Parts: sequence; structure tokens; C-alpha cells
Amino acid sequence: LSRMNLLFTCAGRRTYLLNYFKEIIGHHGTIIAVDSNSSAPALTEADVAMVVWPIDHPEYIEDLKCIIDQYKVDMVISLNDLELPLLAKFKKYLESGGARIIISDEKFLSIASDKWKTFHFFQDHNIPTPLSFLSVREALRAISENSVRFPLIIKPRWGSGSIGVKQVSNPHELSLAYAWLKIEIGQSALTYLNQKDDVQDIIIQEMLLGEEFGMDILNDFNGNYHASFARKKLIMRSGETDKAITIIKKEFSDLGRELAGYTRHIGIMDCDFFTVNGQVYFLEMNPRFGGGYPLSHAGGINVPGIYLEWLKGNGNVDKYNNYTNNQTFSKNEKITRVPKPNLLVGKQNIVNFKR
Repeated sequence: LSRMNLLFTCAGRRTYLLNYFKEIIGHHGTIIAVDSNSSAPALTEADVAMVVWPIDHPEYIEDLKCIIDQYKVDMVISLNDLELPLLAKFKKYLESGGARIIISDEKFLSIASDKWKTFHFFQDHNIPTPLSFLSVREALRAISENSVRFPLIIKPRWGSGSIGVKQVSNPHELSLAYAWLKIEIGQSALTYLNQKDDVQDIIIQEMLLGEEFGMDILNDFNGNYHASFARKKLIMRSGETDKAITIIKKEFSDLGRELAGYTRHIGIMDCDFFTVNGQVYFLEMNPRFGGGYPLSHAGGINVPGIYLEWLKGNGNVDKYNNYTNNQTFSKNEKITRVPKPNLLVGKQNIVNFKR
């Protein structure tokens, strides 16, 4: 097995993901994790853990470039929505030393990160999706025309997880929730995304009443469709799937293949959809490892193994796909000892953990 060095950026809480990759490379490589918070749990699972500048700092990209070159990194995987557009912008620079940044192109990321563009993307490709609006006035007009009805969902246009998502049941609640969400966005990490448009930074959507699903749609590193892995959501917590059942259904796989042909995304993409009276409605596309991936992994698909084979130029990855229908999995908490938070974040500070 050839040696491989992998870098995970914005590592956060994704301890499980680092361990999935460690199980594949064993002692034949180095797992490097970086985060702006020295007490990020995932840093404890890395062979090399570093504290770097926050993603909105002007020296952040230089931090990553130095680490990539110093450790001869082969593959870089981001674990944060907010970082994806930044890495895509500087992809060629970061890859100049031979590393592979597993990320989709800027054009598609601008669609996937913007719920309004996502809505129009689905409409343009005749993919059913909830009706959406950018103002209270437009939503109320649609209500009066019987195009939609209460309850409605209101959320940040450029959002992450379930931050700021609210359900409203009448015009008064809608107006109040819209005004309050404006304040919340300005006080949250979403300011980094929503600074693009200070006026239309909230989206109002038709609420679907049906069964909710997540699906990992996997493309190869050239944007060609490989496979889809669906799961029915049973319990959600903080915007992530907490309990789900694996689902193998040709209709879902066919839709995954169709969508992948339009997106041409790179690697894994986490999608959300509902089924209402037999009709599938897509909501969102997240071109990265989503919070529901460990449930798919437990169900038999090993995307880390597939990534490493593709990185080596091997196309035969069948041994990593043993996805099985109708298995139920649930997440549970793991307590990890971490160092005291480092409030003065410097450049490339190595965090030492007792292993």
C-alpha cells in the first residue's frame, strides 16, 4: 500500500470521518486535521493536529498551502459548508504542489450554497421542489392566490445546518419571524455567507408534509456518476440525521443519477428530499460529507475507501460497496477529552495530544 497523507480542514466534531479514513490507510499515511479552535474534538483523532486562522482571515489560505507543502499532502477534504467556496476559488493554487482538493467547481458551489439559486436550478431541470419566495409580500401574495398555504418554512438563504430555520402558521408569525431572523443572521456565523446580499438574505418556502429522506450521491473525481445511497430519516437533531433506515429503491437511484448528470459535482453530495403522495421533491444539495453519512457508512458504503482507490487511479471499487436495504441506525454521543481552548490563535500551532 502506497503512503498517503490526508488533510481535513475545519475538522470540528467529525471524529468518525477521520477514523473511517484511518481504518483504510492504517500506518501507511498521516491524518492531518486543522481547525481554528484548539479544542475541536476531531483534532484528537488526527496524527497531526494544528490550529489555524479562521476561514475569513486573510492568511488562512497561506496557512493551508504551507501545511499541504510541508506534509506533502495527497488529498484535502473540507468538513464545513462555509469553507467550500473559498477552497474552490484557490483550488489551483492549493493543488500546485500535487495535492488533490476534493471539491466541486465555483459555479456549482454558488448554486448549492444559495437556496434561492438551488430552487431555480431544480425548476430549470424540471425537478419538483417546494415553492420559494424572497419576501414576505411575495409569500403572502402566493397564499392569497392559493399557490401555497400555511404553515411555511423560513430560513437563511445562505444557511448551514438548521441555524435559523422556523415554521410559521399565519401572516403575523411570518412577519415577526422574518424580522427576528434578520437579527439572528447578523449575530451568527452565517454573516460570512449572507454578507453577499443584505436585502434578500432570507428565503420562505412551502412546507412539505410527507416522508423525509437523505441521499448521498457519489460522483468520481471527474464529475461522472458512480452511485446513490438513500436513507429514510426517522429522527433529526440540530439539522442532522440522528436515526435513519437504509433504503435501496430504483426510483431514488435513477433520480440520483439524473441529478448528478446536471450537477457534475466532485465526490460525495448530501441531498435532502421528501416524498409526498408518491411524488419526490428535492430541497437541498450539499456537495460534501453530510451529517447523515455515518448512517450510510454503517449501512455498507465506504466512501473513504472509494476515495483512496480513486486517488491511486484505481477504478474498481466494488469491494467498498456493500450497501444493504432496510437497516436502522442511530447516532450516539462520544465524550472526548480535549485541551483547554486556545483563545489566541496563531499560525500553524501544533496541538499536542497524548495518544
